[in-house]
Amino acid sequence: MRKLSLVLLLLAALVMSVAAQDAVELRMVWYNDGNEGEVVRDLLDRFEADNPDIKVVIETVGYSDGILQQLPLQVQAGEAPDLARLTQFAQLRDYYLDLTPYLSDAETFASYFPAPLLAAFRPDGDETGIYGIPTQLTVTGPYINRTLFEQAGVEVPSDTSDAVTWREWVDAAQAVAEATGTDYAVAIDRSGHRIAGPMISSGATIIDSEGTVTIDSEGFRAFAEELKRWHDEGLTPTDVWLGSGGNYAPATNYFLNGQVVLYMAGSWQIGNFDANIGDAFDWEAVPNPSGPGGSTGMPGGATLMAFASTEHPAEVARVMEYLASPEVYAEFTARTLFIPGHLALPEFEYVTESESAAAALNVFVAEVPKLADQAWALQLYAHFTPLANSMRDRLTQYMIGELSLDDAIARIQQDIDEAIAAAGG
Repeated sequence: MRKLSLVLLLLAALVMSVAAQDAVELRMVWYNDGNEGEVVRDLLDRFEADNPDIKVVIETVGYSDGILQQLPLQVQAGEAPDLARLTQFAQLRDYYLDLTPYLSDAETFASYFPAPLLAAFRPDGDETGIYGIPTQLTVTGPYINRTLFEQAGVEVPSDTSDAVTWREWVDAAQAVAEATGTDYAVAIDRSGHRIAGPMISSGATIIDSEGTVTIDSEGFRAFAEELKRWHDEGLTPTDVWLGSGGNYAPATNYFLNGQVVLYMAGSWQIGNFDANIGDAFDWEAVPNPSGPGGSTGMPGGATLMAFASTEHPAEVARVMEYLASPEVYAEFTARTLFIPGHLALPEFEYVTESESAAAALNVFVAEVPKLADQAWALQLYAHFTPLANSMRDRLTQYMIGELSLDDAIARIQQDIDEAIAAAGG
């Protein structure tokens, strides 16, 4: 009997060993704004339990260093992961895996997501391929520390008006900062994407229907001058734009720590604020400021993309189908407090007891129909990454006095013209 038990144990161990050896390991590069890494890991743990032949290893990286800088270099050097979560997907469109042959129901899968987004993932000449999924939509927009407004006795402009300009918002925030001894009135992430919305609201027309980019416009100049004023007058933390070493830099911690009254960021911060502000102060999202170009933020979002260099395309497709399934996607959305990019979700409730988080979600959902055509055109523009980076960097040179505004605009135009030419038009 002992010999039989021993044989059975050895056979079981052998089977487990073979199963472990046969499991395909997929590498997923991922960045976090809030709790989404924790949520997707939990979901994938369930997937792996039901699919023991696949193991997904999540490599969590910083957004600026890992996603914006290192990932493109790795992909172009032939060292792409199997999957990656990214935002500026256009620059890598020639490297993605067409999932269509590997999906169990490609037609249904495609119906889950907005057709313009799926089309934007495709390389030139491809009209049908499926290369990834939007993990969420985002909308840029401002947040305020309402507690500071109440302490200062200053009226929140959007409480009484549906059309508040950037100058009116910053003037009110400055009054609050001065009355409460708060360090800064306003902050905005060091990002070309983040300033694009305010520029469009200010009247900038950067890209036309033919895809021609023209930087110099009255609206572009107006917001560039406003951004410089914030720095010149000490209304904003200078280290975000002027001391970040040429990289993307968020101003998130200033808002979390109660050091800024008005923070221009976006819907992806809701989960972060819900988790980390707690009872420290009352915070809320407010509508985008208005101007000659309307009241608009920038659309955006993160996407989960598959790479053609993977050695396991069928397994990658199975992971994508799982994460795209309506029930799983709905849970991911509910727990991360994101705006969904899925068209076929069942009814769900966001997992939060925070009134601030629930209200902020409603504000950003209401911003989606207000997004300007110019904002959508820029977001889906194939060369938006080099354009946004040049806007960010040349305007920094303008703010520190290295370039005049005329020269900064000329250099941005030159940068994007060269980027288009280098990419073959």
